[in-house]
Amino acid sequence: MTETSEIRLKRLRLRSWRRGMKEMDLILGRFADAQLASLDPATLDTYDALLGENDQDLYRWVSGQEPPPERFAPLLARIEASVREADSV
Repeated sequence: MTETSEIRLKRLRLRSWRRGMKEMDLILGRFADAQLASLDPATLDTYDALLGENDQDLYRWVSGQEPPPERFAPLLARIEASVREADSV
């Protein structure tokens, strides 16, 4: 059975908020709430793949401790910008 776009967004939002590492819950959960519905299908595919990565790696990439893999770099830049924007409000 094919996943509807509504179900996919709900699944991705849930996975964003239930990471296992509180810092990543807050970063990805807030991004998902604010931006997920506006992402195009290709970016949603990349985001889905990103959610399969290890939290410790994700945190190092988002915090700038390590450069992210090239395939995730544009999306992680968007996530970082979203977090900075939310923090400035």
